[in-house]
Parts: sequence; C-alpha cells; structure tokens
Amino acid sequence: MLKITVGFLLGIIIGLIFGPAAGVLSPLGDLFLRLLKMIVVPLILFTLIVSVNNSNPKELGRIGGKIFPYYLLSTAVAVFLGIAIAKLINPGKGLKMPENATLDVPEAPSMIDVLLQIVPSNIFESMANGDILSIVFVALITGFAISFMRNSAEAQMKDWGNMLLKFTEAGSEVTFRILNGILQYAPIGVLGITANSIGNQGMETLSSLAKYVGASYLGVAIQMFIIFPIILMLFRVSVVKFFTKTREAIMTAFVTCSSLGTLPVTIKSALNAGISHRVANFTLPIGATVNMNGSAIHFGVGVVLAAEIVGYDLTIGAIVAIILTGTLASVGTAGVPGAGLIGMSIVFTQAGLPIEIVGLTAGVNVITDMVFTMCNVTGDLVGAAIVDKTEKDVEEEDLPLQNAQESNLQYDSKSI
Repeated sequence: MLKITVGFLLGIIIGLIFGPAAGVLSPLGDLFLRLLKMIVVPLILFTLIVSVNNSNPKELGRIGGKIFPYYLLSTAVAVFLGIAIAKLINPGKGLKMPENATLDVPEAPSMIDVLLQIVPSNIFESMANGDILSIVFVALITGFAISFMRNSAEAQMKDWGNMLLKFTEAGSEVTFRILNGILQYAPIGVLGITANSIGNQGMETLSSLAKYVGASYLGVAIQMFIIFPIILMLFRVSVVKFFTKTREAIMTAFVTCSSLGTLPVTIKSALNAGISHRVANFTLPIGATVNMNGSAIHFGVGVVLAAEIVGYDLTIGAIVAIILTGTLASVGTAGVPGAGLIGMSIVFTQAGLPIEIVGLTAGVNVITDMVFTMCNVTGDLVGAAIVDKTEKDVEEEDLPLQNAQESNLQYDSKSI
C-alpha cells in the first residue's frame, strides 16, 4: 500500500511539472489496466464456482437475501445525498448550456433486455467481450452443476464432480498467484495513470466546474466517512480495521476509475479484512456490477446541476421520483456499455431535463470518476463486511446448540 501511495504522489508531481508531456508515461498505466482486466474473467469464474461448492444453497439464498436489500437502500441514500449536497452548494449557478450542444446517448435497454442479456448466446463471446453479468451467470450455473455432480449417488458422477472442483480450486489458486504478481507492478502503473491524467487535465479543469466537483467530492466524503462507518458500527464491524485492511482496493479504485478493473484487488483486500471466502467471492463480483453508490451520488448532483442551468424548480415529488429512478438506473444499467451516460439520461428524462447538459461535465469526468469509483468499491466492501458479520453471528448462535446436541448424544450413549 505504501508503494502505491508513493507512486500516486509521484504521478501528481510529474503531471504538474511536465504537463501534457507526462503523457509519455501513459503506457505504464495502460499496461496495469490491461493486466487487471486480463485477470477479471478467470477470477470471477473460478472464485464463484468454488464459492458455490463451499456453500449450500440455503446459505447462498440467505446471503443474497441480505446483500441485495443493502444495495438498494445504500444506493437510494446516495442519490438523496447527492441531491441534498448539490442543493446546498448550487453547482449550476452561473453556468450556461453550450451553444449547439449535442450529445449522442446510447439507447437505454429495457429491463427485459437487461435480464435476457444475462443469459449469453455464446459463452466464449461473453468472456471475450467482458460481459460480467453473463460471466457471473455462467459461473453460478456451472458451480451448481458441479455441486450436483459431487452429491450424486452415482460413483462415477461423484468422482467427476470432485475432479472438476479440484481443477477449479487449482485454477483459483493460479489466478491469485498471478494477481499477486500484478500487484507488484501496481505502483508503477499507478504512477503512469496519475501522471497522464494530471498532466493532460491540469488544475484549470477544477476551476471550470469547481462547485460541481466540490459537491461530488463532498457527497462521496459523507457517504464514505459518515454513512458507511455508521452502517459498519450498526453491525458491530470495526471501522478502523475495515478501512485499514481495504485501503489498497480503495486506492486502486480511485486511480483506475474502474470497479471491475479493481475487482481482483477488492477480493484480495476483503480476504485480508477477515471476510470469508464464500461471502467475498459471492457478493463482490455481483456488487462490482450492480452496486453503484458513487454513481448514484453522481446522478443526484448532476440532476440539480441541470435543473439550475435551465431554471427548473425541483419539487418534493420530483425529488422522490429522481431518488427512485436514480436507484433503479444505477442498478439496472450497471455493466452496460456507457452505463453512466445511460443512467444520467434516464434520470434527466424522468425529471424533464435536457440530457445535453451531460456534455458540460465531460471535462471533469476524469476527476469526479475517481471518487465515484472509489465510493462504488467501498460500498461493495461494506456490504460484504456486514453480510459476513451476520453470517458469523448465525454460526456463533448455532454453535451452543450443536454442542448441546453432541453432549446429549454422549450422555445417551453412556446411559445405554
């Protein structure tokens, strides 16, 4: 972690000193991103298959029943927070629409299309394209199929199932060893990404839309350092230990601006934080795809920015509708190409605002995306941490009962 921090700080210094010329270091960052993306597909496949086989269906159903309500509630809070902060700061005051502003927005997929796209028509094509929801689906059904084989009454089928599980566990171990090697290169990659971003954007980017950036950063700061700690404390999870053990993933998300690209580091950090394999390997790949707390803050700030630019007064009813729409847009468009753009266009359409205003924020996307992605990944880790804590509490409650049953059995055997 110290090496990554040093690489980040050096990147800032180099970017400020050399400006656009620092772009010569860009390939170092591109290589790091490529390495992370390279490992994502096998990581999801192997870890989910192993996780399914290390848990029974009842446990997986229980974990899913806890994590998805958390995703919806935390995202709704994030949308509200973005709106509240932006209403206080007024980021749109003094800004005007660019003349002849146009913006090509991808068509937002319907809910049916999103659900159908989860089931791939070609497994290998989905892997090649990095369709994460499809890969998660394939990994889950493969894991359940192997689990069924391992519990089969037929000896040969059972042997095949155990053999496939051993192969998958070996693949998971190889994947994590490769990941450890990639992380050794991380400080250099972080330096390249940071130097290129700061060198090309410069500090004048901040001044052009300072209030918008300020509202975004303040919203993320409150979500990360007030709301998330409150959630952790409610579930009796150590806040200091959590942030200490997961800081590597949080820093990587900040630099890479990619929840999926950070996923390998996120899982590794979760395990370092004491989160069990079965919870981390099940919740984090899904969270990286559907849980977008930072993006939800983005929607809230963006809609207030647009409303102030066009002089639109947001009523209580409109704000409630935006919270609901922003929550569904954040979850429903995750994993879709141009997800942030689609999500903003959905929210703006719901509020009756011109989607062309999204173009105004393009110049500072590199700066705001950093904190939004950092918040997304932190939200995923918080969800995994609280679910893991509740699962351990259930295990502790069951332990006295199991001990009592064992004692009764021993007593009965002595009586006989």
